[in-house]
Amino acid sequence: MMNCNVTCIGGGNMARSLIGGLVASKFPPQKIYVSDPKFTNSQKLMIDGNSIQTFSNNILAIKGSQVIILAVKPQQLRTVVEEMAPHWKANALLISIAASIRIEDLARWLGQDTASIIRAMPNMASSVQASATVLYANEHVSDNQYKLAEFIMHSVGLALWIDDEGKLDAVTALSGGGPAYFLLVMEAMEKAAVKLGLDSEMARSLCVQTAFGTAKIALTSNETTTALCRQIISPSGTTERALHELKDGGLCDLFENALTAAESRSRELAEQLGQHDT
Repeated sequence: MMNCNVTCIGGGNMARSLIGGLVASKFPPQKIYVSDPKFTNSQKLMIDGNSIQTFSNNILAIKGSQVIILAVKPQQLRTVVEEMAPHWKANALLISIAASIRIEDLARWLGQDTASIIRAMPNMASSVQASATVLYANEHVSDNQYKLAEFIMHSVGLALWIDDEGKLDAVTALSGGGPAYFLLVMEAMEKAAVKLGLDSEMARSLCVQTAFGTAKIALTSNETTTALCRQIISPSGTTERALHELKDGGLCDLFENALTAAESRSRELAEQLGQHDT
């Protein structure tokens, strides 16, 4: 597994997070390459004290690599893949972390019906190696390539597989955008606490630590979230009063509507960006 070369196309935050996770998992940094127009072919990217070879040319970057990770915006994906198509090697694995873009479209742009392709949906928490990532592979992915992809994504957190590509739209809605939802809730709680008289620094510290502690409890417990919530509530107490306000205000319906809207938008983008030429 450590003998392959990995190239990231795109040098943004997600690519840097994946590279950082790989290095932290003892993957040799000299076998990792990253390509982005803002780099030069002689530049070195420093990540966690390790020097990573950079390229400004995608074709040069993928030469000799067995794994190519697409870490560019969905709107840029077709151009990038079609550029690589004439230089694609049959034994290479393509991993796309771009939201919405389907495997059938990636294969068509690549001009390779039998290309080994995996879609992965990590999230913002990759930067602290605490991502929740879901992967889906087409039928051409080998056992070794499965293991490689899982190793890469596990290096930045949880890595789970699904056997239905259509479910990735729901994954995008839940864990893909999830950090933003939690941050919005935290922001609302902090603002409410400030209005109740706490200073902003204390409100933030208490909110962040409470979120961390709650997530840690949920991760280490076999209880459902509903059961854990019941453990906090005292009859006629303060928490029960607060939860009544949230539920009566339609919080659960709001989240259902929000995730449904995100899933729908993911499907729309798949249709728009994957359209055939006419």
